[in-house]
Amino acid sequence: MGAGNNPGHRGFAAADVHYLGSGGARAAAVVAGDPAFTLVLSEHTAVIPEVQPYRPGEFYLRELPPLRAVLHGIPGLGLLVIDGYADLDPGGTPGLGAHAHAEFGIPVIGVAKSAFRTATHAIPVRRGTSARPLFVTAAGMSRTDAAELVRHMAGRFRIPNALRRADTLARAERPAPAKPTPSTPPAHRPAG
Repeated sequence: MGAGNNPGHRGFAAADVHYLGSGGARAAAVVAGDPAFTLVLSEHTAVIPEVQPYRPGEFYLRELPPLRAVLHGIPGLGLLVIDGYADLDPGGTPGLGAHAHAEFGIPVIGVAKSAFRTATHAIPVRRGTSARPLFVTAAGMSRTDAAELVRHMAGRFRIPNALRRADTLARAERPAPAKPTPSTPPAHRPAG
């Protein structure tokens, strides 16, 4: 059952992008029915054949097209969690998350694995037994609320399960099909 099957239901997506040696990119999204990502509803991947080269300060131009491709057609999303920063400094210089917020019209939480020198406003979040924090920023919602959501996302390790899975799917040559969870019955396959 997709997140959009109930008009009042809002889905939650965690997404990541991997750049291919061919010059393209593969994006992946894990969609859940709850903000802790304990109830995974579906997994999606999309490949785009070509992305713009990296340009300092314009990373979003490279990352948004793959995100757009993987999120296209997923109904009812109410929140997106990305690997990276929503904004880059206390003044609000937009990062990938702010551009994704403007593009998709939903709140975006940026979860970065390393500190960015100007992002002194990012909230450090320690998960599991890791001494190393994640750095949380947000667009379209408060950083404090975003940090609480990240702190409580499923998974006992530093990186939440949904972001780990999105990374694995984005890197995979042929992503493995998602294992059905109690919320997602196996797809019906005709006999034959």
